[in-house]
Amino acid sequence: MADGHEAALWNPDLAPTGPEQRTWAWYHYASLWVGMIVAVPGWMLAAGLIEQGMSAGQAALTVLLGNVVVLIPLLLIGHAGARHGVPYAVLARASFGTIGARLPALMRALVACGWYGIQTWIGGMALLTLLGVFLATDLRGAPLPLLGIGLGQLLAFAAFWSIQLFFVRKGLITIRRLETWTAPLKILVCAALVWWAIDRAGGVGPIFAAPSAFVPGGAREGQFWIVFWPALTAMIGYWATLALNIPDFTRFARSQKDQMIGQTLGLPPMMGLIALASVITTSATIVIYGRAIWDPVELAGTLAGPFVLLGLIVITIDTVSCNIAANLVSSAYDFSSLWPAKISYRTGGMITAAIGILIMPWKLIATTDGYIFTWLAGYSALLGPIAGILIADYWLIRRTRLDVDALYRAGGAYSYRRGWNPAALAAFAAGVLPNLPGFLKTAAPGAFGWIGPGWAAAYAYAWFIGLAVALLVYGAIMWRSREGTVGAGGAAS
Repeated sequence: MADGHEAALWNPDLAPTGPEQRTWAWYHYASLWVGMIVAVPGWMLAAGLIEQGMSAGQAALTVLLGNVVVLIPLLLIGHAGARHGVPYAVLARASFGTIGARLPALMRALVACGWYGIQTWIGGMALLTLLGVFLATDLRGAPLPLLGIGLGQLLAFAAFWSIQLFFVRKGLITIRRLETWTAPLKILVCAALVWWAIDRAGGVGPIFAAPSAFVPGGAREGQFWIVFWPALTAMIGYWATLALNIPDFTRFARSQKDQMIGQTLGLPPMMGLIALASVITTSATIVIYGRAIWDPVELAGTLAGPFVLLGLIVITIDTVSCNIAANLVSSAYDFSSLWPAKISYRTGGMITAAIGILIMPWKLIATTDGYIFTWLAGYSALLGPIAGILIADYWLIRRTRLDVDALYRAGGAYSYRRGWNPAALAAFAAGVLPNLPGFLKTAAPGAFGWIGPGWAAAYAYAWFIGLAVALLVYGAIMWRSREGTVGAGGAAS
């Protein structure tokens, strides 16, 4: 990779992994998923659905179903990383072009920045609550102008943000070890919290006996399906980010079998268990406190004794490990791919950390409606089409064969038209446009209330529509054009 053109597409962080780097076994992937799942945002998914009116069983099943669905693109796209050793930002060059791949890389990076900010905010609030327990006082402070949060909250957010910078200097080996060591502890803490909830609420009966708000006579009678479909889309959207950049991790797999077994055992079962623990605990808070407390940091602040300290310490450690693995790794690779000669993995991580502050993440999760139906469903409408294009290109057009060397050459098989593949751009636009009116109506009803209800109804299926439309459009264009054969018969490395 010596010439100037190739230097714009290659650096050591983006290069294919060699045999000596492929050391991850199936249990490493299972532990990785446990570490990412047992986290505050994951806990808030099912609990937030209860606040939207679902019963405990409905919320848990919705989360489980969403994760069974998203496992499919995780395995399909992860296959490319395990076989060819390339990260997501490089894999996207096969379909979008050597320059065009910067578009999906940037989109994935910005979503990761949003998540990085959210996780940092949650970790900061855990620290603030822990300190407040020690001092027996509320340290949040009066809301500051423009920001809308107190000085104490701002300082805690900044402190946690600074703690995470340490891991920007560390590689995936450190994260893998952290996830492996802490996964059992996280499971034990969740079990202890469920035991506390059942004990305080008087057993399992009172918790699961609470009906949903959709039953006859309920506050939202007859509205279950109106809530269910956008909620399912949001559950898929939660891991739709990892479904794209999962090659960033599977490129280190010892074998295809290791990444498939590890992901299958680590994601749906564990997500189902954490959802069950979440709905039991949140439903119990209705019995115990008279209202649903879906934020575990807030709930930990209501406890007493060693449980609050242990819980908040675990939340802090878990948030760091989850945030680095799920968000910083992907965005660091993605930003590096935008300008490989100047942006290293470490620099990409610093960019992520900076943007995580600027987006003011506390506003994204201020309400369950904003968190689930605007943020999660909104970006799933963008990432679904990208997943559809990657799957169509890798599985249908190229039949899992890639010319890996050409992925790093400006004039190679994946340069298309000046580095851009028009088929991918057309397919992406076709996948996004049907969901745009519904997103605008949901995100800003005051300004876009005139948009018809049909668009809002379609938006409930945003991820499905985006993926299916983009997959079909891309496949059709590539099959009909000569470009459909470019790279399709490349070396099966």
